[in-house]
Amino acid sequence: MAVELSFCVVNTEQRELLLRCLDAIAAEQRTLDFETEVLVLDNASGDGSAGAARGHPATTQLILLERRRGKGENDSDLLQRASGRYCLLLNEDSELQPGATAALHAALHERDDAAAAGARLLRPDGRRQASAWRFPTPLTALVGALFLHRRFTVQSRGDTTRDIDWAQSAALLVRREAAEQIGWFDPAFFVYSDEVDFCKRLRDAGWRTLYVPAAAAIHHEQLSTGAVPERRIVELSRNRDLYMRKHHSPPAAWAVRLLTAFTYAMRSLAALGLPRHDARRYWRHVTATLRPSRGEGLREAASEHNRGRRL
Repeated sequence: MAVELSFCVVNTEQRELLLRCLDAIAAEQRTLDFETEVLVLDNASGDGSAGAARGHPATTQLILLERRRGKGENDSDLLQRASGRYCLLLNEDSELQPGATAALHAALHERDDAAAAGARLLRPDGRRQASAWRFPTPLTALVGALFLHRRFTVQSRGDTTRDIDWAQSAALLVRREAAEQIGWFDPAFFVYSDEVDFCKRLRDAGWRTLYVPAAAAIHHEQLSTGAVPERRIVELSRNRDLYMRKHHSPPAAWAVRLLTAFTYAMRSLAALGLPRHDARRYWRHVTATLRPSRGEGLREAASEHNRGRRL
């Protein structure tokens, strides 16, 4: 029987979360009436993740990298290796909830014009996490500076499937044919904004992206809350600017820089009087936003990791 859907998981040094992700996939597979496969790409981990994935009964294929790469490049690799018509991209820190796969599959299967469908993401305590937004523009940056983004920019609202601009790739079902048509993910985006660019190019090619709240996944947010926050801030800022320069004019990119920096500056000021808020971290967002080409990000951290493996 032909594979209908490929689960595509990228893991970087998160053995325990990877096992939870695979357990959830296995539970989903038992409820589906179509053929699936599970591809796990281990991003040069050193914590035993590869052995854990190899020994898990859900794993169909394990791809072991000797050098650490960016998420855009890794997702493209998995999409090209996959056999399914549809590919469910998952971070290792995403845990599908019962029925999520079927809901995402049904949403894309029913819409011939849709190429991607994002799940409703939940925090570990069950609170809903924003997971779909309008494409970044000077207008959305202005909305953010006025602190109206939750009303006008966030699109992951409501309980019915809806068209959106872009969805987070922590749990994103992709029509493989459409991904191939636009040339997969752009490897220039090491991490952050890779899915924004992907969905924008899908839209430019005539495809739509959906938000499917009937599909839920717990997102443990390792990329945003893990180690090396300084480098994550730098990487976030440089790729936001890369997206703007790729899809908009230089004046528009500068407008987004200034408006986003202003927003973080106001948050830094407010954090001085709020408990459990780090004013210095918000201010680092200001400086990284204004000068996105400066500093070392996650790309440089991966290069250091790769050099260390060669020693």
